[in-house]
Amino acid sequence: MPVDKNIKTVAVNRRASHDYFLEDRYEAGMVLTGTEIKSIREGRVQFKDSYISIYDGEAWIKGMHISPYKFGNQFNVDETRDRKLLLHKAEISKMYQKVKTKGYTLVPVKIYLKNGRAKMEIALAKGKNLYDKRQSEKMRDAEREMKKALKLRY
Repeated sequence: MPVDKNIKTVAVNRRASHDYFLEDRYEAGMVLTGTEIKSIREGRVQFKDSYISIYDGEAWIKGMHISPYKFGNQFNVDETRDRKLLLHKAEISKMYQKVKTKGYTLVPVKIYLKNGRAKMEIALAKGKNLYDKRQSEKMRDAEREMKKALKLRY
């Protein structure tokens, strides 16, 4: 994703890259209430155990927790309600075909504010086995050691 000064990252799901091979990434808008967007701007959102499902041609995120806005009073809604994601129909159908046939799953990766609007980066992901996790950890350690050696050399 290109770095832009109008983008502010709110939350990142680091667990997703640990548990899954992240392949195709998509940007999706979210249908939120006024108090929910205020809580997101404060960074009071958690989506570690959330997932995305597709039914009736629409994408929904389930299990995402947005804390109630402290000045919201009766306008606050349920923290873990299902929220609709805004995507193009072609993107939704493409994701649905892969999820249905090839064993992929849809995982939320990052929530950020882009020009004042809450966006979510979602990824088509394939689950890792334990040996895959170990292998990627070894590769990450080797890269870190190489960078450290190059830094010390120069």
